[in-house]
Amino acid sequence: MTSIHQAAVYDSDKQFLEIALPFVRDGLAKDDPVLVVTTSANLELLGDALGRDGRRVDYADTTFLGRRPVQRTTAFHRYWLRRGPEAPYGGHVRVLSEPLWIGRSSGDMRAWQRMESILNLLLRSTNVWMVCTYDARIHDPSVITTARRTHPSLSEDGRGLLPCPDYTEPLEFVRECDAVPLPRPPADAVAKSVETLPALRGFVSDHASLLGLTQDRATLLAVAVNEVAAHLDPPIDVHLWERFGAITCQIHRSGGGLTDPLAGFVPPSPTSGPGDGLWIAHQLCDRLDIHHGGDGCTVQLHVPSSRAEELRQSRKY
Repeated sequence: MTSIHQAAVYDSDKQFLEIALPFVRDGLAKDDPVLVVTTSANLELLGDALGRDGRRVDYADTTFLGRRPVQRTTAFHRYWLRRGPEAPYGGHVRVLSEPLWIGRSSGDMRAWQRMESILNLLLRSTNVWMVCTYDARIHDPSVITTARRTHPSLSEDGRGLLPCPDYTEPLEFVRECDAVPLPRPPADAVAKSVETLPALRGFVSDHASLLGLTQDRATLLAVAVNEVAAHLDPPIDVHLWERFGAITCQIHRSGGGLTDPLAGFVPPSPTSGPGDGLWIAHQLCDRLDIHHGGDGCTVQLHVPSSRAEELRQSRKY
């Protein structure tokens, strides 16, 4: 059984149900595990339409299932590990997924679109059938255009497979994402060139604290930076600064960089692997951006400032 990764575009509640209901009902009829991750409004809409059958579906509000791309892929991977053995022979683990795109910065958008492309590699050895829904009423047309590049096929009715002519192979798409230049450090960024990982950790921890992070959070940022830098040869140029409620740490190395698109996206197994540290780094940061250019590899790690984190935590209660 092979994986299926589709995009489905809708422009009304009626059309959403025309896609979601057949996909979910066919799965239930075949005893496939079914997970629906979408907006609260769509969850209510679909739950009402399914009636009693809805009790057999697993639901999650897309706002809370993985705030970061790697957290999202990890949640899907763990669901497959947990429910996959329950799928009948020749069946699927079905996932209806709707990421949030509204209000994201261009960097956030690129990180999530990069993740959508990488999902094709992550899912290839599974029996997951994933339909990613896009609400054309609220999304910029560029979001829909990119979705056609990150999904091998389209779904119009929750059943059929329409090959997507704009589909771009993940390695090519990721290279395009990583070729986009990152914002340059501001003039007031603190900077240093380091030769060893202990020196790098100390510099990041000390200066993150001076920028207002608590000691615990400064240490976690230093750990994340260390795990990325462990894949780069010294010397490493490091910059640290605060802007718009976020603290950014940039590390740069002339020459080669992070070339495996799956590194950091595969959850650690009981046997440690080379990408485990990058996975940890992704968990500790709001976003991790990569740029490969003629001058080498640049990685920027972003975490919320202390004030931004306080506001975020207060909204949970």
